[in-house]
Amino acid sequence: MAPKLSKSEKKVNYDQKLCQLLDEYTQVLVAVADNVGSNQLQSIRKGLRGDSVVLMGKNTMMKRSIRMHSEKTGNKAILNLIPLLVGNVGLIFTKGDLKEVSEEVAKYKVGAPARVGLVAPIDVVVPPGNTGLDPSQTSFFQVLNIPTKINKGTVEIITLWSLSRSEKVGSSEAALLSKLGIRPFSYGLVVLSVYDNGSVFSPEVLDLTEDDLIEKFALGVSMVTSLSLAIAYPTLAAAPHMFINAYKNVLAVAVATDYSFPQADKVKEYLADPSKFAVAAAPAAAADSGAAPAAAAKEEEKKDEPAEESDDDMGFSLFD
Repeated sequence: MAPKLSKSEKKVNYDQKLCQLLDEYTQVLVAVADNVGSNQLQSIRKGLRGDSVVLMGKNTMMKRSIRMHSEKTGNKAILNLIPLLVGNVGLIFTKGDLKEVSEEVAKYKVGAPARVGLVAPIDVVVPPGNTGLDPSQTSFFQVLNIPTKINKGTVEIITLWSLSRSEKVGSSEAALLSKLGIRPFSYGLVVLSVYDNGSVFSPEVLDLTEDDLIEKFALGVSMVTSLSLAIAYPTLAAAPHMFINAYKNVLAVAVATDYSFPQADKVKEYLADPSKFAVAAAPAAAADSGAAPAAAAKEEEKKDEPAEESDDDMGFSLFD
């Protein structure tokens, strides 16, 4: 039987394990573990086994180990983990795809009853209908101001009852949900932050697709372009618009004065003789108008063609 380790020895082993993981992994998910049981945590560890390691521990111990390891190795990037260690959190070290690991962690959620004193993480709604409870329970519903009626020997709720999100669960609410057999809440590891090679960002970033990135980039380019045009500051995004606007201004000056240049000569020619617009547009219009009669004529030809005579029309069949 292995000798029992002292507290100091356990701290040393924990420190060594954390430092080893910091050296080996560059990606870390910081997850909150409120209301997560040991069996549930063990299932998560099994599900992530292979390319990920889940490490729980006291925040003070983790912060101390990270600081000492940073001083020893000169790696200042890992210090960005320290502000994230607030509350009941754990670290998930991984070499896999961050989004896939985050989705895998989210699978291990377990339903739980509403306990007294807990803050509701979601809205809980009990719709009107038969509860299956005997009439002796009506006084219990009256305490919660829930209107009921007796229907076929059981209690039936008349109006909808709800418990709002972020509202504390009282003893009456917990008892009601327990009587109705409702387990409204589910708990598991919830990823709060993502650490990747010194960068820290929200887990929502993992849900961004390539189309989302293109859309956001295009929005940024349009904002840069608008700002550049407003303050007359040349940028790569605004340059095409500036050149076009400048060309329009020069063209307007050329049209209004005797000054000219090759590109303006054609515009002046059109303005001097507007009939040229009609001449240029006529061939295109003629082509469009000529296409319709031709198609109509083809249809008429098909209708006028007599159908080929069959052998049956001649009074006999080849298969008789």
